Amino acid sequence: MDEQSTGGADRRILDRISDMVETERKLRAALVEGRIDQSTEQRELKDLEEQLDQCWDLLRQRRARTDAGEDPNQASVRSVEEVERYES
Repeated sequence: MDEQSTGGADRRILDRISDMVETERKLRAALVEGRIDQSTEQRELKDLEEQLDQCWDLLRQRRARTDAGEDPNQASVRSVEEVERYES
């Protein structure tokens, strides 16, 4: 397993998380500025939060596999339902 490519994959996941957090900030600002209504903001935030949960879950899986001496590239994105079940 190539540590550099593993770190690169983790970095891409973290970059995606950062992008989504920025999108979340922009959605909240758009609501305050009256560019979107509350139902649109809530719907888009819900979708975004689900995607964020999936990204964090994937990153946790990858790190757990690395810590266990396993291939982190064998981690996979789980369904929203599965991720939500683990978080509750």
